[in-house]
Amino acid sequence: MATSLQMMWPSSLSPSSSSSTAFKRGSGKSFCSINSRSAATVPMPPLNPRDPFLKKLASVAASSPESLLSRPSDSDTPPFLDVFDDSPKLMATPAQVERSVSYNEHRPRKPPPDLPSLLLHGRIVYIGMPLVPAVTELVIAELLYLQYMDPKQPIYLYINSTGTTRDDGETVGMESEGFAIYDAMMQLKNEIQTVAVGAAIGQACLLLAAGKKGRRFMMPHAKAMIQQPRVPSSGLMPASDVLIRAKEVVTNRDTLVKLLSRHTGNSIENVADLMRRPFYMDSTRAKEFGVIDKILWRGQEKIMADAASPDEWDRIAGVKVLDGM
Repeated sequence: MATSLQMMWPSSLSPSSSSSTAFKRGSGKSFCSINSRSAATVPMPPLNPRDPFLKKLASVAASSPESLLSRPSDSDTPPFLDVFDDSPKLMATPAQVERSVSYNEHRPRKPPPDLPSLLLHGRIVYIGMPLVPAVTELVIAELLYLQYMDPKQPIYLYINSTGTTRDDGETVGMESEGFAIYDAMMQLKNEIQTVAVGAAIGQACLLLAAGKKGRRFMMPHAKAMIQQPRVPSSGLMPASDVLIRAKEVVTNRDTLVKLLSRHTGNSIENVADLMRRPFYMDSTRAKEFGVIDKILWRGQEKIMADAASPDEWDRIAGVKVLDGM
């Protein structure tokens, strides 16, 4: 850069100047001689007066241009920084600067947390998979952690699960997985509010109904379904082992019927009769059956606010109420 400046600076001199600039080349070195009168007539390019670097550079060029023209070619200092008396501070490289475009500029220098951790920070536990051992372990751990952090604040349990089976009916987990989460919910000191956001089938429907009475919610287009537990794949088991498994499934069915009867307010006989075949419920039927208490519909507040009061309806219809009746 210094060499290019040596070649460009004389070309900016005024052609009408009486001074003469001579270049002598030899032995690989360039020399420039400028008399004192020509140094004062060096034309200055336009510069930003608020830029301290350009202002300093222009001042040095006007007073002693030879300090800028005769620079060593093998200097380790970046060009034109040696004109400053104090030690200049270079900007950090882009890799060392933390950009703050979409996040808080005071955020710690570490990766953002995963989605379950963000939901956990809002005291939300989300069940979005069938109840396999890994899901059960995570849900119970989150419930216990939230109780440890604050045993008085409510916990919000969002459910979108097919229970211990897949959507095609294949068994993926034992019924004890759902009972484990249910027992943990019953042991917690916190109030647990349940919300069905997709499907609550089998054991997941039990978890939905096990929430705090009056705080069990369901999205308008979510589905709930109760069904009998299924026998896992027996494979090459002998007949005696298959019979043992069948008896265990019947025991789990009776337990599930009793728990659903307790939380829905229906009789054991009614629940057992409905569970003979898969019993699907939309949000309205689930509310009538006692699985939930309210349907989360965003537009209902505005519709109810726009609805006229009974007195207003009577006035519009022309109904007059007599005194004393």
